[in-house]
Amino acid sequence: MLWHSALGCVAGLKLQPCISRPVFGDAFARKRWRSAVFKPFGSRLSATLIACLLGTATASAHATLEVQQAPVNSGYKAVMRVPHGCNGSATLKVRIQIPEGYIGVKPMPKAGWTLETVRGKYAKEYQSYHAKISEGVKEVIWTGKLLDENYDEFVVSGQLAGDLQPGTVMYFPTVQECEVGVHRWIEIPEAGKSAHDYKEPAPALKLLPPAN
Repeated sequence: MLWHSALGCVAGLKLQPCISRPVFGDAFARKRWRSAVFKPFGSRLSATLIACLLGTATASAHATLEVQQAPVNSGYKAVMRVPHGCNGSATLKVRIQIPEGYIGVKPMPKAGWTLETVRGKYAKEYQSYHAKISEGVKEVIWTGKLLDENYDEFVVSGQLAGDLQPGTVMYFPTVQECEVGVHRWIEIPEAGKSAHDYKEPAPALKLLPPAN
């Protein structure tokens, strides 16, 4: 997946206009032509590939959602990906704050982990599939152990309310507590900035128009 992302980034590399290959001439002329054509491209390709790999690796080191866009007024399964511990320390607890407008949430149990939920009132009443609801799960907590060298996913399922605004971004602040240390994936970008500007950005979901 890392290579696929990097190759997609490199695909945007612009090439210089073609330099005509000498039809006649000595070996020295042909060598100069090969150097003029391939060496600059190779340097640009290497630099671009390295930059893409570093950028992709940085993003993959964050806690992120598997599916990062979804239509409003639809069901959505939030799969939180936890790629590592805290500087080598094992993860003991994962806490996900449920954003306003993500309603009727049900968490998925995990073998070997205890599961807790915190319920509370919504900011307003929402229309779910079958009835109007005004309260539900506001936070989900899994407690167990995930070694730093392992990867895991933490899942909740719910509904994106129909009155959410398409084109906006919904954030799922997540706290990852370890044996030593903690990652607080709770930073929400200010206007004009993106998740790449932050060390521990909150996992984000872009809201799309409702499906027809």
